[in-house]
Amino acid sequence: MEDLFYNDLIMINFGYTILYVKDVNKSIEFYEKAFGFQRTFIAPGGDYGELSTGNTKLSFASVNLAKSNLKDGFIESNPNNKPFGIEIGFVTEAVEETIKKAVAAGAILLEKPKTKPWGQIVSYIRDLDGFLIEICSPMN
Repeated sequence: MEDLFYNDLIMINFGYTILYVKDVNKSIEFYEKAFGFQRTFIAPGGDYGELSTGNTKLSFASVNLAKSNLKDGFIESNPNNKPFGIEIGFVTEAVEETIKKAVAAGAILLEKPKTKPWGQIVSYIRDLDGFLIEICSPMN
């Protein structure tokens, strides 16, 4: 894992991204079916969970837990609205197959795979809660 240093005193690394979702278990099941990730933790009561995705965990917190953490609230993701200006990126040599598996698990296809001028194949889907996911080939 690559570590970053601040003032040569404090080690910092990117540990996880947390998505605020309506149903943590349902979201984790989707990511397991769509991408083959494995759950590593579910909190008692099901308000928080984590998936192993490599060096960085993908985590989920229930909307209720998130509301209790953020006194001024937040904008909930909604598949009926435009996606937020942020995406989760998953890199694979098998973009087409990954897209098909994700759509079969309930994802919504936004953009079919396209080859970018730099040679990378890129496609976009949304998950059950409306979060934007890029499925792409590695950068060469």
